[in-house]
Amino acid sequence: MEEMNVPAWRKSSRCGTSTCVEVAKVGENYLIRDSKKPEAAALSFTEAEWDAFVEGVTAGEFRF
Repeated sequence: MEEMNVPAWRKSSRCGTSTCVEVAKVGENYLIRDSKKPEAAALSFTEAEWDAFVEGVTAGEFRF
């Protein structure tokens, strides 16, 4: 992997000492992974998919 394509992972601000969600942007894609298993494959989303997800979270679509 080229140096400029190495993901800069950011943890959720809601993270404590347990499992955290980490997000990185590489090129035009957003990557998501579990901090407890960083060696596992990350999920990849396009910018449009990521924007739709963020809008859904903001609108409360994922509240149980």
